[in-house]
Amino acid sequence: MPRTTPHRRWTALVMALLCMGCAVAEPAVDAPATNAPSSHHTKDGYKNNYLEGAISGGSFFRWQWERITQGLPKPPANNYQFPVDSPDLPWLAQNRSVTSATWIGHATVLMQVNGVNVLTDPIFSERASPVSFYGPKRKVRVPLTIAQLPHVDVVVISHNHYDHLDRPSVQQLNKQAGGPPLFLVPLGLKAWMADAGITNVRELDWWQHVSVPGLELHLVPVQHWSARTLSDRFDTLWGGWMVRTDTTAAKPFSFFFAGDTGYSADFTDIAKRFPKTDLALLPIGAYAPRWFMAPQHVNPTEAVRIHRDLHATRSIGIHWGTFELTDEPLDEPPQALMRALQDADLPTSQFGVLHHGETAKF
Repeated sequence: MPRTTPHRRWTALVMALLCMGCAVAEPAVDAPATNAPSSHHTKDGYKNNYLEGAISGGSFFRWQWERITQGLPKPPANNYQFPVDSPDLPWLAQNRSVTSATWIGHATVLMQVNGVNVLTDPIFSERASPVSFYGPKRKVRVPLTIAQLPHVDVVVISHNHYDHLDRPSVQQLNKQAGGPPLFLVPLGLKAWMADAGITNVRELDWWQHVSVPGLELHLVPVQHWSARTLSDRFDTLWGGWMVRTDTTAAKPFSFFFAGDTGYSADFTDIAKRFPKTDLALLPIGAYAPRWFMAPQHVNPTEAVRIHRDLHATRSIGIHWGTFELTDEPLDEPPQALMRALQDADLPTSQFGVLHHGETAKF
């Protein structure tokens, strides 16, 4: 029987914190439809629309024991040698007319739409962890630094897990040349941002939106959860983002950013309100083992279902290949995605992946 070493104990603690399952003009924020709390509000925080009880499929400690005894995750066949593109920094800096998506890694994407630069869930740190000296380490280098980004107008945050809300990254972005971006966060996170020294913040409930010149940004429900410690689960809200050009756009465009999510009927609800999605940024990694991860993280087959639910013209797989958070090999998600597309009889042109640092233009 393997012994529990200090290394393994640190791993279990950090993974428990990560995966516990047991310059734009002043924006306008629309008001809730009613003063009464929505069904996802509870006396202690928030809950999912279509999932009752625990967000995980079973015991966190059983999962960790399986990882230790089975030596998971296995290294990828490429021995972590993922291709990394060098972004065209001058083009990104001057672009105000071409719609583009640049995958920086994990769930961090630079979207350029209608002259607005939007950054999703920025993490540029070496580790996705509450501590800088231990925890899941970046397996693929960051293709560009925060200083090399074009001026970011808006940062959208999906939820407060360490691999999606990274304190050093948002603090650096807050100090960018030309003034801080507008940070859009789910309910409950404005105080956390203020504690980090960030005040240009708007917090939203599900189905609320913020308008900035050129874009409307809507927080929408997805199936996930929130926590940064062992005692604050569900205290703050989580969600995805539907972003649409406003009426000034010569070329209307919409994109959906899921953040983290399990599969649920939330996506058909989203499609009822937003019948057209030009681009969906959907997670395809961090899904194994299914008995534990299924309620909170979709696998590639379920990501294809979301693509269809949203009637997306095109989807890009994110949330894979950067941090080793769960049990599947880091290079498996794109392979599983190709099989899922084949099974669904969908062309690969509809749903694919990018290299780290690669820019897609629309």
